[in-house]
Amino acid sequence: MKHIWFVVYFVVFSSVLVGSVWAVRSADKDPALTHTLNVALGNSDDAQRSLLWIAKRGLPDLAPHLINALRYTRLNAAEINMTLQAITGETTAKDWFHWMLWQQRHGDLVPHHSFLAYKSTVFQSIDKNFARFINPNINFDIRIEDIVWGGVHVDGIPALDSPKFIKADDADYLLDDDEVFGVEINGDARAYPLRIMGWHEMFNDVIGGVPVSLAYCTLCGAAILYEGEHEGRIALGIKEPFTFGSSGLLYQSNKLMYDRQSESLWNQFTGEPVSGALRGSGLTLKIRPVVITSWGKWKAQHHDTKVLSPKTGFNRDYGSGVVYKDYFASQDLMFPALGDQQGRLDNKTQIFGLRLTGGIKAWPLEAFGGGRILNDRVGAINVVLIGEADTRTVRAYERGAYEFDAGLKSQDGQIWTVREDTLINKVGDITLKRLPGHVAYWFAWAGYMGEKSVLFETAGNP
Repeated sequence: MKHIWFVVYFVVFSSVLVGSVWAVRSADKDPALTHTLNVALGNSDDAQRSLLWIAKRGLPDLAPHLINALRYTRLNAAEINMTLQAITGETTAKDWFHWMLWQQRHGDLVPHHSFLAYKSTVFQSIDKNFARFINPNINFDIRIEDIVWGGVHVDGIPALDSPKFIKADDADYLLDDDEVFGVEINGDARAYPLRIMGWHEMFNDVIGGVPVSLAYCTLCGAAILYEGEHEGRIALGIKEPFTFGSSGLLYQSNKLMYDRQSESLWNQFTGEPVSGALRGSGLTLKIRPVVITSWGKWKAQHHDTKVLSPKTGFNRDYGSGVVYKDYFASQDLMFPALGDQQGRLDNKTQIFGLRLTGGIKAWPLEAFGGGRILNDRVGAINVVLIGEADTRTVRAYERGAYEFDAGLKSQDGQIWTVREDTLINKVGDITLKRLPGHVAYWFAWAGYMGEKSVLFETAGNP
């Protein structure tokens, strides 16, 4: 994909890795570890001998090793595939992508005990800093075999820390139809253009006095605004609010971020630590509202907004519609993820999702075509959603007993005004609070929310 710079790096790196001298031959090593490392990192002759040993052994617990090897070596790919077929009985998968999907479908497959040491060695041959996240002394709450390299080193996609802002009138680099992430906290309005954030996927900032981090997974189309403060961190000895960076690792086509305070890996989509010092801590980050809208609409609604300066300190092409252009236009995934096994929506259908106490629900963005107001319910909570499909803009509010028409008039005749934190009636004596939802691709929402999530059916709904 010509607009994704790390693909070039991956191709160059792969050609170097093929000639690596990392093959392990020492007799005191676990034979399974020795042979699987030969396949992934050794020369062709070593790899072929090791594949014969693996095939003769005949057990499927080394399949994750071989699937991993398919990604990192161009040597013996046909022989690796044949060996995988022999030890698993699977005959339809032919390449790394489809073997990964097979592996995700077989969650009951237990890898050989050497797998973590194997994966640690392979990943450290890519970037020694991966040892911070993957080594034999670290435990995981997710399947280690489904963690893949995203094509960059640790912090190769650099977060923006306390970035520079300019006034709206000075943002002549932006077009009115450029999309922005809009955030307002305690009257402090900020706009973060997607044409910049696509290159950084993370910012750590303080908005309206509140430390926040935007975790933007471009692959799953989800930008989630998390609070850096968490009451549980103090008990764990972490004094400063959480700030995050990009690990360079993915899990089922979802970004794995890490906190700078403990270097634990976190699931970007759930806001929970999955490995490292904070694993099992019970921490879940609080989500704050963020909206996607056009720059023209945001600045018209927020005259005093600040907007991200293009002078970020990094050399990137921040042109309109440049970053991830091909991926966003395609229906294909770049990395393997099963998504919705029921096939209710296509993988890259865009949805707006809410996760509330007692209920989870998703609405396809097409439900907001032409600008639409929906009165709905999530669990026990009555909600109203105000959306515009063309700009991917949806805001959700808790509506109580109110019902709203297309003009945002409630059944008692009151006219209401949209604000970032509340809906407010004309008199100004009643406010309805904003709810923290976000946009995502369906495969990611379905993959992480699963059967817990209700799907709004557009057919049959007025």
